Amino acid sequence: MAQNPWSGPLAQEDIFLKLERRLGRVHAQQRLGIEKDHENIFGQGINFFHPENWYSVHSVIRNALKLTGLYWRGCKNTERIQVRHNEIRLQGLPTLFDGFTILHISDMHVDLNPGPMRRLIECLSEVPYDICVLTGDFRGETFGPFDEALAGLARVRSHLKELVYGVLGNHDTIRMVPGMEEMGVRMLLNEADSIERGNQRIHLVGIDDAHYYRADNLEKAASQIPQNEFSILLSHTPEIYRQAAHAGFKLLLSGHTHGGQICLPGCIPITLDSVLPRRLGAGAWSYHAMAGYTSVGVGASIVAVRFNCPPEITLHHLRCL
Repeated sequence: MAQNPWSGPLAQEDIFLKLERRLGRVHAQQRLGIEKDHENIFGQGINFFHPENWYSVHSVIRNALKLTGLYWRGCKNTERIQVRHNEIRLQGLPTLFDGFTILHISDMHVDLNPGPMRRLIECLSEVPYDICVLTGDFRGETFGPFDEALAGLARVRSHLKELVYGVLGNHDTIRMVPGMEEMGVRMLLNEADSIERGNQRIHLVGIDDAHYYRADNLEKAASQIPQNEFSILLSHTPEIYRQAAHAGFKLLLSGHTHGGQICLPGCIPITLDSVLPRRLGAGAWSYHAMAGYTSVGVGASIVAVRFNCPPEITLHHLRCL
């Protein structure tokens, strides 16, 4: 049997030391402790009930769909990835960034979606972009092993250009961060980075998961941005929209909702597993002076099926207003 490089006491100790150097001892201990506390179904995060943690119900849903004859159609639907284009006119965008294109990929749930990941790799050869952002949920389950997710993500990463930025989602453990950064994904954990063109720059800010772990620190992340400079926020969940708009961000890119994943005809979601207005649950939207986009994701969660909600990757084309 092949050795799991991310399990065992020595591997775990090595990961903790890397996290301690990367984030500081207190941050690393806090996040790992919160993760351990959240390995249950009820009572944590923004929502009281978390079906993604109730693994036995996944089989019930899968078997019910098989009995109706819909399961295999739903599986096929997960591979019908659409490439969407989102033109955004933004006040204050530096002129040298007019036409700047961001490839946005969210909710891959890599280990649960091998077919969609193969199709994703095919799509990546066809899309031109300047940077790529990954807005969380890289693995299928919410706790337990993650080496399969990292291995699958590394295959996708090898087909992405530089630069690639990421934030963690509610399915992700912070123990994945060293492996992700080693493969060339710059993780933003309540942090900011600058992208320069000539003598102009924009700021990319990323927060830790605000939906389930509530490990986000928007104030800390935003404090790294000089006043009145253009900034984009990456968050796994759009539920942070109010705070983001009033903090002065010009654009919020997120995912998490899957657009409902299993929808009624007309893309009407049965549930979004989020506390937010439904108009913010998928696609482009605005709130006050901030533009936003909620990706329906490229992978599927809980059960690898989709109905009336095709998966997507999105090219955001930034334009000066």
